[in-house]
Amino acid sequence: MEIGDGGERRTIAHLLDHRGETAVLWLGGYGSDMRGSKAECLDALAAASDLTFCRFDYSGHGESSGAFAEGTITRWTDEAEAIADRVPGSRLILAGSSMGAWIALRLVQRLRSSGRGRRLGGLLLLAPAPDFTQRLVEPGLTADQRRDLDETGYCTEPSPYGPEPTIYTRALIEDGRRNLVMDDLIETGCPVHIIQGMMDEDVPYRHALDLVAALPADGVVLTLVRDGDHRLSRPDDLKRMETALRGLVAS
Repeated sequence: MEIGDGGERRTIAHLLDHRGETAVLWLGGYGSDMRGSKAECLDALAAASDLTFCRFDYSGHGESSGAFAEGTITRWTDEAEAIADRVPGSRLILAGSSMGAWIALRLVQRLRSSGRGRRLGGLLLLAPAPDFTQRLVEPGLTADQRRDLDETGYCTEPSPYGPEPTIYTRALIEDGRRNLVMDDLIETGCPVHIIQGMMDEDVPYRHALDLVAALPADGVVLTLVRDGDHRLSRPDDLKRMETALRGLVAS
């Protein structure tokens, strides 16, 4: 699908299987694509459970157009909102991984503020990283990285997931400050299930505890996986994810 105008126009690749009135929308992480193991697992579960399932790549990711360095939380939330509006069904469950959990929470705020929140049926948040630019990235920046941000508009750090470094742009960090969700109470109006690994080196499990504290008005379940890492992609992790989604569907 095409979204944006003029120079902001981009093609957002997505996969949609319409099966039932309850739909699941997958929101991936920073630098991830829609064909990862967790998305594939949920797609298979949705097919076996007659659930509509949709997944997509943010601009600059996977099969979508656009430059990764142009991405911001606002831009990617705009894309998620455009996709969500096209997902059929009377009930929508958002499943967000890492940064995708931040996108999910911003999407919830947009849907509720525009009178579309009644459709929300639940949130499944995996290793959630809301506000990660302010709470996790900025505090750890070195003097050299801060200088790079000022002089070139971006900085890098080694990635544990491949040879290419992780890139953080000044635009991403500045836009992140305008999209913070954890500085106040978060009203979702639907049940929330969080799964967090305690061995996660990217998003410390205490970040998930802080998120739970910001969700006092909702039915929140937090599953801590003692030996779980950030990816949560082992067979047992995927089974936990499936069980959590089944619970949200049944709630």
